[in-house]
Amino acid sequence: MFKRFHIWLCLFSRGKPLRWYQCESSTMISPVLILFSSFLCHVAIAGRTCPKPDDLPFSIVVPLKTFYEPGEEITYSCKPGYVSRGGMRRFICPLTGMWPINTLKCTPRVCPFAGILENGAVRYTTFEYPNTINFSCNTGFYLNGANSAKCTEEGQWSPGIPVCAPITCPPPSVPMFATLRVYKPSAGNNSFYQDTAVFECLPQHAMFGNDTITCTTHGNWTKLPECRASCKVPVKKATVVYQGERVKIQEKFKNGMLHGDKVSFFCKNKEKKCSYTEDAQCIDGTIEVPKCFKEHSSLAFWKTDASDVKPC
Repeated sequence: MFKRFHIWLCLFSRGKPLRWYQCESSTMISPVLILFSSFLCHVAIAGRTCPKPDDLPFSIVVPLKTFYEPGEEITYSCKPGYVSRGGMRRFICPLTGMWPINTLKCTPRVCPFAGILENGAVRYTTFEYPNTINFSCNTGFYLNGANSAKCTEEGQWSPGIPVCAPITCPPPSVPMFATLRVYKPSAGNNSFYQDTAVFECLPQHAMFGNDTITCTTHGNWTKLPECRASCKVPVKKATVVYQGERVKIQEKFKNGMLHGDKVSFFCKNKEKKCSYTEDAQCIDGTIEVPKCFKEHSSLAFWKTDASDVKPC
């Protein structure tokens, strides 16, 4: 006589029961068949968990796990700085254990056109997040602001677009004993890049350096010249050596010696009865005559001048 058997199979996953299944039969079933049926039922049911979902570029999955039970839900979202373009965002793990094909695409945000930088240039590859654009100014202008800006997650440039402002120089300083001969400032009493100013020294002064200065790219002037005072000839009469030639100092420098001028005075060596020279130079309006030099009075006509004595 046949008996009806009720076979209960329980599928475990990670130590927890997932589902019970009942198999019913009115015929005699051998123990081997029961074990084989249990194996097939286990294999069929165990494959229903969903694996870790595919990684999509620039996206985030919540919750992210290594496997999911049927009925569990996941949500895709784009990372900051990216926006979705088509495709689904929410998925439920099906009984088949296979996630549906996801066509979601996350694309970078695009910042607005940076515009034209007047008196400068904008260098870029794209306006997409997180790219950077760079700024530079033409010669004669300086960058008032940052030299670069980045496309942010919100699709805006940070920091803002700079401005190329003209380089200006303040009114130049006037050296001592000098006057401005040529100077034409612009509005606001300032000068622009490559503007010039020309100086001249007062009478009886010598100029050292370039008489013309220029407004530079750094907003300052090139080096100022110097005006040095001349020296009054300290003796009434003397023969000296100037630039390799014998000259009468009272005639050559009747209007004074300029700063830097150098002469050589003749001196006597009484023991050897010969002559030698010592230098004197005009420095900032002062010249010191060598102590060995002796100036003869016009009445002492019988005395021989040192310049007429044979050299030592």
